[in-house]
Amino acid sequence: IREMAGQTKYLVDYYHYFAGAADKIHGEVIPTEKPTMFNYTLREPVGVVGAIVPWNSPLLLLSWKLAPALAAGCTMVVKPAEQTSASTLEFARLVLQATDLPPGVFNVVTGYGPSAGGALARHPDVNKLAFTGSSQTGKIIAHAAAENHTRLSLELGGKSPNIVFEDANLDNAVNGIMKGIFAATGQTCMAGSRLLVHDSVMEELLDKLAHRARQIKLGDPQNMDTEMGPVAFKEQLDKIKYYCQKGVEEGAKVVVGGKPPERADLTRGYFFEPTIFRDVHNQMQIAREEIFGPVLCVIPFSTEAEAIQLANDTPYGLGAGIWTYNVQRAHRLAKAIKAGTVWVNNYRVVSYASPFGGFKASGYGRENGLEAIRDYTQVKSVWIELSDRVGDPFTLG
Repeated sequence: IREMAGQTKYLVDYYHYFAGAADKIHGEVIPTEKPTMFNYTLREPVGVVGAIVPWNSPLLLLSWKLAPALAAGCTMVVKPAEQTSASTLEFARLVLQATDLPPGVFNVVTGYGPSAGGALARHPDVNKLAFTGSSQTGKIIAHAAAENHTRLSLELGGKSPNIVFEDANLDNAVNGIMKGIFAATGQTCMAGSRLLVHDSVMEELLDKLAHRARQIKLGDPQNMDTEMGPVAFKEQLDKIKYYCQKGVEEGAKVVVGGKPPERADLTRGYFFEPTIFRDVHNQMQIAREEIFGPVLCVIPFSTEAEAIQLANDTPYGLGAGIWTYNVQRAHRLAKAIKAGTVWVNNYRVVSYASPFGGFKASGYGRENGLEAIRDYTQVKSVWIELSDRVGDPFTLG
């Protein structure tokens, strides 16, 4: 509730921002080399948007799609995850009750992914699909959308690196690392699940991080004092257990956690301890595949070039963190790392005004900011002949 309360309060700002952007959407007059032609563009809404939203942060990720779509003049049909559809239905009820939004502009369809989600993805009257979820499901959505050449934006998974250099403020870095992997019980696409640490500060950082991880308060997710609640459902817990077992089999060493807690009041829930693995190399399964839980893989590096190579040695490219006070190095890495968002001396910071999205297997298209509005519009070019004469019909131009 601590995480969700903050997100829900923040949603108001998203809608205010995009409401203010609605009348700033425009085309442009383009000077061309044609002396008798006047050319301008119109930026028009794409039309009907199908949004498929995951079970983690459902209202936030819905709003990332709905706010810019409405600002652009689109209508939307949203299919929430079957595990968390209640919040979207309640949101829809409040929209009907408290706004003058015309009927049919915002619609909710509940159901399972293959049936309801698949039908939405394949529907010929849907002009654009906006999907957030796993990379595997993203491939299925992309195939379905291709049947009708439907426009598509995908915000998919990640295996994001958090890179700590020798000159970093280690106490700040520990806070950022925890924010990246243990907030929301690690169930976030931008989780900083790979920690790349310079050899010279590895032991000191691990000691600080392990100490803090052991102090994390697990408990009732409806208690504001709780820092980590359970994972969302049993299948997700089983997945986390599998990867932790696999990590041990591959030779990684558990520093903290690696199992469900033994505390009596937590045994009936889908709880899993904050987990840190060391002695991890980048080819291990736990370092390459998205776990979507509170599991951190610690990987050493010796040089800046090695840090860049390790950071980019992944099929994903959603986010990255850099911890250094060397400004030149920070800019070099921000440019070199193949990720849609790079944080320097912080992690897991987003804004309605700044674009968010992935590279590579983490998807394409952008949410938030004016880039999001561009994803919900299409551009039309208009040419006006200003002279009284049309030229040679057998030539272009």
